[in-house]
Amino acid sequence: MHVFIAGGTGVLGRRIIPRLIAGGHRVTALTRTTDGGASVLAAGAVPALVDVYDVDALTRAVRLAAPDVVMHQLTALSGRDFAANARIRTVGTRNLVDAALNAGVGRVIAQSIAWNYEPGDKPADESVPLDLNASEPRRRGVESVNILETVTREIPEWVVLRYGLLYGTGTWYAPGGLMAGEAKAGRLVADHDVSSFVHVGDAAEAAVRALDWPSGTVNVCDDEPAPGTEWLPAFCHAVGAPPPERAAAELGRQGWARGADNGHARGDLHWTPETPSWRVGFAAFTG
Repeated sequence: MHVFIAGGTGVLGRRIIPRLIAGGHRVTALTRTTDGGASVLAAGAVPALVDVYDVDALTRAVRLAAPDVVMHQLTALSGRDFAANARIRTVGTRNLVDAALNAGVGRVIAQSIAWNYEPGDKPADESVPLDLNASEPRRRGVESVNILETVTREIPEWVVLRYGLLYGTGTWYAPGGLMAGEAKAGRLVADHDVSSFVHVGDAAEAAVRALDWPSGTVNVCDDEPAPGTEWLPAFCHAVGAPPPERAAAELGRQGWARGADNGHARGDLHWTPETPSWRVGFAAFTG
C-alpha cells in the first residue's frame, strides 16, 4: 500500500513512517523544509516538500504520488499556538482532503482528540456527541475538531483517531517537555478532572493499524482514565518536580473532562496498548 502522510516529521509521524516501511508499505511524507526532507529520506520514505497551505502545490504533490491512503497527522502545537493548530485542523484539513479527492484517493486517516465530548459522569465512548454547545473558549477548539472530522468524512473510506493525551519522548508530557517545565514551576494543580492518556508509541501503532480498520471514529487511549489527583502527582514524581498543589474540592470539576473509553478499539478492532496505563508509562521515565 502507498501511504501519503502529512506530518511525517512530527512526534507521531517520526514513529509511524518506520512502522509503515517495516510493514512493506511505500511512504511519501509531506514536509516544508529540506531538513525535514532529509529525515524523511533517512527513514526510507520519499519527501514531498510542500506547505499544506499551498493549495496548488499540495494538489500536484498528492496527484503525483497517487497514494492509496492519505494520513493526516499534522499539528501546530510545538509553540503552544492554539490558533495555529485550529487553522491546521480547519484550513489544513480542507486542503488535504480536497487534494485527496482531486487525486482519486479513496481512504483518509486523520488525527483528532478524545477530550471534546459532551459532559458526563463516565468516560465517553464514540457514540457521545461532541461538545458543540460548550461556552468559549472551549467552543472554538471543539468546532475546529468538528470541522476536521466532518471534512474527513467526505472521503469514501475514513478513520478518525481520537487520541488521548500523548506522553513519551518528544511530547508535552515527558522529561524535558512543556508540562514537565510547568510542573517544576508549580503551575499545575491536581484537580478532579478526568483525563485519558496514550503513550506516543501506542498512538503511532494505532495509526498503522487503521489502514485496515472500517470507517468510523476510534478512541485511542489507554485503559485507565484518571482524575488529576491521581495522575499528576505520579507525573511530577517521574519528571523530578515537587508534589503538586491539590485542589480543595470537586466543586470546580469540568463535566467535559470525563476521559474516554477505549472499548471499541480494544474489543472490536483488537488494538491493545503496549503501555496499558499512564502509571506504567510515567514510572518508565525514571527507569
